[in-house]
Amino acid sequence: MTPDQRRETIVRAALPLVAELGAAVTTAKIARAAGIGEATIFRVFDDKNAVLEACVAAALDPTQVHQELQSIPLDQPLAARLAEAIYALDAYLNRMGTVIRAMHGTLGTGRRGPGPLPGARDESQAITRQAVLDLFEPDQERLRLPAATLADAFLNLFFGQVRRSTPAESTISVEELVDLFLFGALTRADHQD
Repeated sequence: MTPDQRRETIVRAALPLVAELGAAVTTAKIARAAGIGEATIFRVFDDKNAVLEACVAAALDPTQVHQELQSIPLDQPLAARLAEAIYALDAYLNRMGTVIRAMHGTLGTGRRGPGPLPGARDESQAITRQAVLDLFEPDQERLRLPAATLADAFLNLFFGQVRRSTPAESTISVEELVDLFLFGALTRADHQD
């Protein structure tokens, strides 16, 4: 196994432990989960903090959600495409939030966690926006506003709504939110007036 493959295996095994235990996870637990000896961790990582930094970076990595968004079939109805986008984005934010909360909760006052990660936030947001824009474009002729305007409104609306409540607290489903976004608050009969 190459060093990169070994690092990936360790991070994959460590992520659920970091999500559960935060910075309190031990390298011995990580090694057991990865099915390796503890010393093997230190052949590819300088120290435990480097493992934690790699786990946070993996949790923040938007590659998987970008692939999910880009793989949504464009031949299904717009409402179905947008619902799939919300589910993919929400799952990504939940994965990321779980690891960050666990890390924050176990660091304690005055202790610093892993340092800042190299930023590619703008690039990630641009890729996400383009993937959502691509979901609107097949229906451009049917849309009242440009697809780009609707993609921005959709992301602003759903990032705010989905993140403010848990599914148990929400009184409206993802599908109902998409319907509200696409067709408004009036009943379909009222659209005739």
